[in-house]
Amino acid sequence: MAPPDLGVVIVTGGASGLGAATAAAVAEAGGTPVVLDRREPPAGVDHEVVDLADPRAGEAAVARVAERHGSISGVVTAAAFDVPGRLEDVEPAVWERIIAVNLVGTVCVVRAALPHLERSHGTVVTVGSTLGFKAVGDATAYCASKFGIVGFTRALAAETAGRIGVTLLTPGGMRTAFFDEREERYRPPADATLNRPEDVAATVVFALGQPPGCEVRELVVTPSVESSWPP
Repeated sequence: MAPPDLGVVIVTGGASGLGAATAAAVAEAGGTPVVLDRREPPAGVDHEVVDLADPRAGEAAVARVAERHGSISGVVTAAAFDVPGRLEDVEPAVWERIIAVNLVGTVCVVRAALPHLERSHGTVVTVGSTLGFKAVGDATAYCASKFGIVGFTRALAAETAGRIGVTLLTPGGMRTAFFDEREERYRPPADATLNRPEDVAATVVFALGQPPGCEVRELVVTPSVESSWPP
């Protein structure tokens, strides 16, 4: 059987972590990744430098990608960040930016890409978290954003059934730079078992490669000893 044609796939947060691994996996599978990120991705990867906390900027970036490539076949929303801490200790602007990037940024990119995805019978893969199902302390903004991703994605799947593919990816802990700038108490211990982002990215490509009418609605990919799953 011939491999699927992934086409042009927008990857938010594709300059690092799971996003970068996904962009690389899409390219290896024969697709054309286009990264949306505040930072430039590795050399040679098509991209738009954009702050996804600004919804209009995200929408404009999608429009430029569509104009440049003529079509969009997939969207993977891997952009996310977090600043853990008690609600009263996290600066309001920081708390609101977490929601803006993680949740609103996801929605604005998907909404802008939707007409193109409908024409290509494409697929959206939103990146949630185990903390989109399990609430923990010192993570009110992150949990709110990822719980929101779960609700948004499930509603989107119901709303667009038969028109596009929709997959919710729930990854557990991964060995990325996501934790690097945190206080020590909010980092995984040095001996923690974490997944490689490349392995999680392979599951994203699997979801993107399903033929029209066949969908992987939800994927949970965690280390076998993930402490936050099941929730």
